[in-house]
Amino acid sequence: MTAQRIYDTVADDFSRMNDLIIERLASDVPMVQKIAQYIIESGGKRLRPLLVLLSSQAAGYQQNEHLKLATVIEFLHTATLLHDDVVDTSDMRRGRSTANAKWGNAPSVLVGDFLYARAFEMMVELQNLPIMNVLSHATAVIAEGEVMQLMNVKNPDLTEQQYMAVIHNKTAMLFEASSHTGALLAGANSDQEKALRDYGNHLGLAFQLVDDVLDYQGDAAAMGKNVGDDLAEGKTTLPLIYAMANSSDEDRQLIRQAIRKGGLDDLPKVLAIVKASGAIEYTMTKAREQAQFARELLNCLPESDHRQALELLTDVAVARVS
Repeated sequence: MTAQRIYDTVADDFSRMNDLIIERLASDVPMVQKIAQYIIESGGKRLRPLLVLLSSQAAGYQQNEHLKLATVIEFLHTATLLHDDVVDTSDMRRGRSTANAKWGNAPSVLVGDFLYARAFEMMVELQNLPIMNVLSHATAVIAEGEVMQLMNVKNPDLTEQQYMAVIHNKTAMLFEASSHTGALLAGANSDQEKALRDYGNHLGLAFQLVDDVLDYQGDAAAMGKNVGDDLAEGKTTLPLIYAMANSSDEDRQLIRQAIRKGGLDDLPKVLAIVKASGAIEYTMTKAREQAQFARELLNCLPESDHRQALELLTDVAVARVS
């Protein structure tokens, strides 16, 4: 119900944005349009473009260019998903086959490139240099985050600080860019601009921390991916980092070996160790802290339905784990 209230706040804009997304996916190359449309319509929550719509109007924006900016953000995000799934050799996302599983790696990478190009094309149409600066920087940081994660696959020695740097770059950066550019589009004052920028960062961190918890206690049908996927790919996330630091030597070595090996042979044992160590509670505490930081930053904005929706979004970020 809370999530629906958020979307209801921008229901008309959200519908018009979806129309614009479909319109700007148009390509004379049938495979480009087919793959792009498949991934765009695969049931995502459109959180990042939602942030553009909410943050711009919370800062007083009353025109229509926020629809174009939100579409840019969605294209950038979708491009990263196409490339991520190739890198991770994923075959399932949001409960459906990934594009690379359906059409192969090469078409997926190339259509991701098309979406990046279309996003930058639309970005130029906005004729707003500060927004272009933020989005071009964010795109580079996200790519760095992907490389950082790749470098740390099957690395059980990743520290909590290093992990936080990875998820900032890989996930939180686009949340941050979404709310920041929304503020810039609205011509927000410097305090509001900084607050909305930082709000996106903390909200993105909260979402990723909860995602990493769900990998060890989620429901495959609800998540659209399988429990243990991160472990299978050799990804060292905060639940594992905490469990290794707060378990017996024997259990620590078992987790280290499971990370190095990848796969799911040791998943039942790892799940038991993670739960017994308090890693789920620790990671959720960190997620709630980030969500609270985000919520408090909104105090400098005037009261409005859009600000209230941004506040509710911080609740939704952590409510996915009961």
